[in-house]
Amino acid sequence: MPPDAPVIEARHLTRHYGSQAVVQDVSFTLQAGETLVLLGPSGCGKTTLLRMLNRLIEPDAGTVVINGQDVRQQRPEQLRRGIGYVIQQVGLLPHYTVAENVAVVPQLLGHPPAQVAARTEELLRRLHLPPERYARQYPHQLSGGQQQRVGLARALAADPPIILLDEPFGALDPITRVSIRREFRELPELRRKTVVLVTHDVTEAFELADRILLLNAGQTQQLGTPHELLFRPANDFVRQFFEDERLGLQLRTLRLADVLTAGFSASQSDDSSIYQSATNILTPNATIQAALELLSQASTTAAQPLPEPTVWVSAPANRPDLAPVPLTYATLMAAFGRAVQQLSAA
Repeated sequence: MPPDAPVIEARHLTRHYGSQAVVQDVSFTLQAGETLVLLGPSGCGKTTLLRMLNRLIEPDAGTVVINGQDVRQQRPEQLRRGIGYVIQQVGLLPHYTVAENVAVVPQLLGHPPAQVAARTEELLRRLHLPPERYARQYPHQLSGGQQQRVGLARALAADPPIILLDEPFGALDPITRVSIRREFRELPELRRKTVVLVTHDVTEAFELADRILLLNAGQTQQLGTPHELLFRPANDFVRQFFEDERLGLQLRTLRLADVLTAGFSASQSDDSSIYQSATNILTPNATIQAALELLSQASTTAAQPLPEPTVWVSAPANRPDLAPVPLTYATLMAAFGRAVQQLSAA
């Protein structure tokens, strides 16, 4: 298979339940290491589409190709050995300990016991479940967030190149959801995986996706990056779908580089000496939301050398000759407003 070939190809997938088409002619490709989020209202076909990828549901028409091979040419159990699967209900075995739940798949695949034990311990630590405390506990002794972490560890245990997740955080309370999403996003283990995730949560989709496939009534409305869906919607449905959360999504999607295109100066600023000792520094790739959070923290800490809470944006890595930019809340929001206006008019 060519090195740049897609890992997953969905070709014109269609599925009916009775006379109703729940997925209609949906196609997409997914590269290695990419995260695709299937997003849309309840009943739009997200879960059905996901389950066609690992043959839990067979399409009525269309083809799924994984690593260059039609999945129908593989036995389902063979196919699923290379695909981790996480569901909202977690599905942990109640009479197995945490460690035994995580170890199930690699044990079934015949991995050496010492390797399985080491892998289990490694994953539990990475997911903030110290094995000395949690390995011998049972699922009923864990919180919802802890159970979901164990479910994710189990999906990763055999190191599959593909991970499918169906509303993995949907049953958690809002505070736990935010926390575990952050852990999920920062988990080194997932950065080299190809991931397909189902959610109806718009914020979750924008936080986790490289690209989003937005569905309605089983049909593709738009496939693109969060930036493309937000600022270049394909139709009225896409535009209206994000309307209630537009401001928050813009803050999470736009990066400092997007709003400060003319903000860097080739001459050193008068405040450059302050910058040298500053700790509240962001790169141009940071989001507007991250800058606002840092400004909020700066306003509650010890007095700064500057009269207002300030964060600094470092120069782009390829332009070390440029001076850093100091940002206050007022200057940041003014730049943000101009950028949104320009992008919306484009």
